[in-house]
Amino acid sequence: AGATLLGAGVAWWRNPAPAELDQADLVTEPVEGLWSMQWDTPQGDRLSMQSFRGRPLLLNFWATWCAPCVEELPLINDFYRQNKANGWQVLGLAIDKPAAVQGFLKKIPLDFSVGMAGLAGAELARGLGNATGGLPFTVVLGAQGAVLYRKMGQLRAEDLTKVLGLK
Repeated sequence: AGATLLGAGVAWWRNPAPAELDQADLVTEPVEGLWSMQWDTPQGDRLSMQSFRGRPLLLNFWATWCAPCVEELPLINDFYRQNKANGWQVLGLAIDKPAAVQGFLKKIPLDFSVGMAGLAGAELARGLGNATGGLPFTVVLGAQGAVLYRKMGQLRAEDLTKVLGLK
């Protein structure tokens, strides 16, 4: 856990999040294979990425042992509550063990979908631009399925305000 946090800190230091989101920050890359993926939920159901296609999606990679991840989850949950009526979706992919996530969600329930991504989620995050494998890592996908924005490190309220204009 310490090595992962150190890796995230080094990644942030090398590539700090942009202060202002403008055209230069937009990525607009297609994501091959993403929409065919499926994840188990902490409750044991199956969650298909295909069900998120066609509307903007905030995809957050997190773990229960990652302090910045845990700190940002209530903010992401508020973002989801306030914007789901406007078409926004949120998916948290846990790079963690099911029992740890189940226990966490009993203490801090989330309104958005959570998938158990494990090591496959770490590989997906790398494919989406997380070269260091650090957490938390967030990607915004537009309604057309292209990556519009990504951030290594903890989200802040101002990041989510900027993201709202990306759909």
